[in-house]
Amino acid sequence: MTGKLTHLDKTGAAHMVDVGGKAETERVAVAEGFVTMRRETLTLILEGNAAKGDVIAAARIAGIMAAKKTADLIPLCHPLMLTKVTVEIEADEALPGLRIEATAKLRGKTGVEMEALTAVSVACLTIYDMAKAADKAMVIGNIRLLSKSGGKSGDWTAPMPGAA
Repeated sequence: MTGKLTHLDKTGAAHMVDVGGKAETERVAVAEGFVTMRRETLTLILEGNAAKGDVIAAARIAGIMAAKKTADLIPLCHPLMLTKVTVEIEADEALPGLRIEATAKLRGKTGVEMEALTAVSVACLTIYDMAKAADKAMVIGNIRLLSKSGGKSGDWTAPMPGAA
């Protein structure tokens, strides 16, 4: 890592990075996030009894749609032709709550980290929206990039939580 902020020019003004000279490579990013909730709320969601309908299905679709709209939401992101977006949502009884993992993929000149992170964020927000009538105290958190591959900077994997 260079430590340089690529979205700032020499004067410190924000700008969109020129990726025109970059090579196209296969790029994949994986992000995760969590929604913690009361155990009763998790049960309600898993049994399909939430008042607004299938929480997990709605959150999955919302996450995929959000990844495709990332450039409309994050000012300096390039519009990308994604080739694949997946959003997996699993119950985690230890939280209790739901773990969301999104993967974004393309062959292109810029990475897909923001698309994966946006997918996770919007999926988490959708879970909150769909279940807030049952549990307004839900907490969205720990949204982070797990890994990325491709591009000039190569592969990267997040350290395990608590690792030095």
